[in-house]
Amino acid sequence: MATHNEHGQPVGDEVPDWAGCPWPEPVRLEGRHVVVEPLALGHAPALFAALCGPDDAALWTYRPTQPPATVEAMTDLVRRDLADPATVSFALRAGDGEPTGLASYLRIDTASGSIEVGSILFARSLQRTAAATDAVHLLMRHALDDLGYRRFEWKCDALNEPSRRAAARLGFTHEGRFRQHLVVKGRSRDTDWFSVTDADWPGVRREHERWLDPANFDERGVQRSRLRVVG
Repeated sequence: MATHNEHGQPVGDEVPDWAGCPWPEPVRLEGRHVVVEPLALGHAPALFAALCGPDDAALWTYRPTQPPATVEAMTDLVRRDLADPATVSFALRAGDGEPTGLASYLRIDTASGSIEVGSILFARSLQRTAAATDAVHLLMRHALDDLGYRRFEWKCDALNEPSRRAAARLGFTHEGRFRQHLVVKGRSRDTDWFSVTDADWPGVRREHERWLDPANFDERGVQRSRLRVVG
């Protein structure tokens, strides 16, 4: 039932005692399959090895930069990322191995309680694994449960079909397309927007936890049932 103000106009629901959210700190988050840890310059050699091999150029197609050509260039990229006050970035480490992925908190709006997970870059060895799902789950859980954000966003190039499928699989709701939103590497980009709100989160969290449970995987690590978040 719609809420109306004293002028008879429909208005949004009240958010009782809302005081905003804290800025996310670079924290270590440990899941069943992955460790998400604060990005550091020391991660650059391992990330270069995992993400910048001779067959890895396609991993960078939808990113704003080309793949670094040397470890030094990767170190510079990490240094620039760490110097950006608007982002909080993480390295992703599956098991006891070296980091094989990146992710960041972006577009952080503490006043309204909105935060985006972005700049996601998974090595081929990390793609389509339980560790990849676990990494996004940990970042989502930390933002919504620990920090009290109301909205968790995912955005991608509208032509990046793997990213669109990943958002849907992880329980994000597609909210629309911003046409001619950006110019990236000299090309026009339409951007698709997705979100999980705090109202969506309990159901999304339950399905993530069910899927990530070791009981859902056989002795070879193959899933017994698919991740299916029902909106």
